[in-house]
Amino acid sequence: MNNRFLRIYDMTEAEAIALLDKPSHALEGEDVRYIAAAHLVNFNTPESRSALMRAVARKEEDLDNRIVRRKAAESLGRLQAKEAIPLLVECLAEKDRYLVENCVWALGELHVQEEQILARIAALLTEEEQSHRVIIQTLRKLGYRQAVPQIRQFVDHSDPGVASAALSALAVLEGNFTHFNRVIDWMWHSNPMVRRMAIQDIIDAQYTAAIPLIACAPVSLVFRVRGIKLLAEANALPKEQYQSYLEQCLIDHPSTLKLLHKYNELPSLDRLIQDLYDTDFGKCYLATLTILQNYGAVAGARLVQEFYAGEARSDYGAHYHVVKLIGWLQYQPGYDILIEALHNKQPQFQKSRAGAAISLGELGDKRAIPELEKYRHSPLWDLSYCAAMALQKLNGG
Repeated sequence: MNNRFLRIYDMTEAEAIALLDKPSHALEGEDVRYIAAAHLVNFNTPESRSALMRAVARKEEDLDNRIVRRKAAESLGRLQAKEAIPLLVECLAEKDRYLVENCVWALGELHVQEEQILARIAALLTEEEQSHRVIIQTLRKLGYRQAVPQIRQFVDHSDPGVASAALSALAVLEGNFTHFNRVIDWMWHSNPMVRRMAIQDIIDAQYTAAIPLIACAPVSLVFRVRGIKLLAEANALPKEQYQSYLEQCLIDHPSTLKLLHKYNELPSLDRLIQDLYDTDFGKCYLATLTILQNYGAVAGARLVQEFYAGEARSDYGAHYHVVKLIGWLQYQPGYDILIEALHNKQPQFQKSRAGAAISLGELGDKRAIPELEKYRHSPLWDLSYCAAMALQKLNGG
């Protein structure tokens, strides 16, 4: 997780430790120990790691404490707190499956290699209530080939997320890509979460041949771009093998995607705009494409109205799609919306910033050149890349 999203709590290290250590009976109305457990990931000190270990070891049964223990275990993994390994292993016997899941994940982050611990993690696969996907991913990450027979039993699991992780693990642990096409196919599963998990499992298997297919999967460009970048970087691919697909994702025109959904009849423009708020980006891309193909002459004004009078200005998903549509429609009155989006530094709107850069290039208004120049060398690589592409277009390149 990006540290920009983790440093969101205004507490010192000492304050966070004091809150995390507070007895339940002393907690007041606004005291949330979970926040402290999350915030301490920003302080890799013996004091913070010890406090997180105390939180994991605290076995009060109330829901709030269980949630704190889970988060503290995760933070210990992020902090590479090797002194926590015995405690995390001990927690593998706990009844709370979510605590067990986070402890398994943390042990993976800590790169444990002791046979006894690895075997203990693998044994969790026999327990029906456990999070088999995370366990399989961790065994794959730790290179535990002795678990292959157990993992193979999950390739036909009813949960495609578990089956996909198993196929990915087998590809890594024994070089077996038999039936890996099923993982590819799951990028078009009806459940958007399964689509995202399939991309992650392709990354984990280092299956670079899937890059062209990742580029057209009906999920947010965030997952497509991440998948392509990680595969390209991990395998030191030459630019000609992936750059065009990366740029295709950054431009993000819905016509370049292999869409999963369809409308039985043409919806109204209002209905299509509402579909831009859907949490399934595959549906949002279908709505975007349908607007472009059928409502190009009237959609621009309605989208501007939705931005200012509706919720598109605050809903970061719809915000992105409105920003992109203004560019594809070349709707000049939307210029100010694009400039506002370009300069919006709230983390949840990052993809809208890069999207606004692309849209300003599509709009063709040269007033945007000095605004885009500000981000040519932005530390946000996607914003910098998109600003450069837009400037090339505006400068007649």
